[in-house]
Amino acid sequence: MAGRYDVIVLGAGAAGMMCAIRAGQRGRSVVVLDHAGAPGEKIRISGGGRCNFTNIHAGPKNFLSANPHFAKSALARFTPQDFIALVARHGIAWHEKTLGQLFCDNSAKDIIRMLTDEMRAAGVQLRLRTEVGDIEQSAAGYRVSTSEGVFEATSLVIATGGKSIPKMGATGFAYRIAEQFGLPVVETRPGLVPLTLDPQLLQLMSPLSGIAAPAELRHGKTAFREALLFTHRGLSGPAILQISSYWREGEDITVVIEPDIDVFGLLKRAKQANGRQSAQTALAEILPKRLAQHFVESEGVAGNMADQSDKRLQQLASAIQSWSVKPSGSEGYRTAEVTLGGIDTASLDSRTMQAKTVPGLFFIGECVDVTGWLGGYNFQWAWASGHVAGEAV
Repeated sequence: MAGRYDVIVLGAGAAGMMCAIRAGQRGRSVVVLDHAGAPGEKIRISGGGRCNFTNIHAGPKNFLSANPHFAKSALARFTPQDFIALVARHGIAWHEKTLGQLFCDNSAKDIIRMLTDEMRAAGVQLRLRTEVGDIEQSAAGYRVSTSEGVFEATSLVIATGGKSIPKMGATGFAYRIAEQFGLPVVETRPGLVPLTLDPQLLQLMSPLSGIAAPAELRHGKTAFREALLFTHRGLSGPAILQISSYWREGEDITVVIEPDIDVFGLLKRAKQANGRQSAQTALAEILPKRLAQHFVESEGVAGNMADQSDKRLQQLASAIQSWSVKPSGSEGYRTAEVTLGGIDTASLDSRTMQAKTVPGLFFIGECVDVTGWLGGYNFQWAWASGHVAGEAV
């Protein structure tokens, strides 16, 4: 019911629910408001429906921010092991995939159920299908007008996420609230997002749509080794999603396909072993057939291997393992997993997530200028930032 509480949390996502749980456990009266019909919708769809709920390697080095030190305090005070312990208490089975990524054995709904059970046990009120209107400061703290009436509280926590996946209701709400209270916002852009190619290059590569290969993606000093996927719009797959957070329009990225294989050495050995075979046949031993064909044709390597000089073979190998490509853009917030940028960390206390100049106002989770890599890091930031705010409200 509308009324007076100690804490109002806007947003029933990962960060918001974690904050509400900790605040409720500390004896605070808490209400969580969300316009959606169910809590944790982004949790539900994450990890292919199995929720990559954390990463055992999560640390400040795995996050992008204008201030790379900001996340240290929260991440140190609520670690992946802390969240794993919570999962274990609820008897949720999980497994580790590659690179420290932890997933539910069964369903992401197990994590949502865990969080709602914890909120209930902590006495937290959850109000769904509640549209938020005006927010204003009052003598008692904050006054939030909604479709369900007026809520008042001493502390107000903004946990409404970023702009990614608008079809699930994502908006720039948190940034508008920050600006209302005079807090700066770092420029936002889509992160962990597929990259697009210009029409001419896309047409050339259209036969490769649907093909995946191991790759290393490089941008400056940053590199990621995971799968690369060719799509009907451009490039995707985990390696591309990772590098997309570092890439800016107009810049090149370098693609190294099969980075653990010396392709030039393979071609030379194939030439010595059987000069009558084609380069395409030799490459098809390590690359999907269509991908091998694409590189051979694009480099104009016709005829038998015996007809190719070492220089030609080196050029072919370089095309595969030192391919410089300039994406034309990204697929945008529609398919982006996260939003880069957000509430400027310079305006927040890293120990509490409270606005330095606006007592009682907190920002947590994706809306803050802290963005993790692909692989459970953003959930860990949600749990950690939510937890420390819950300790402080």
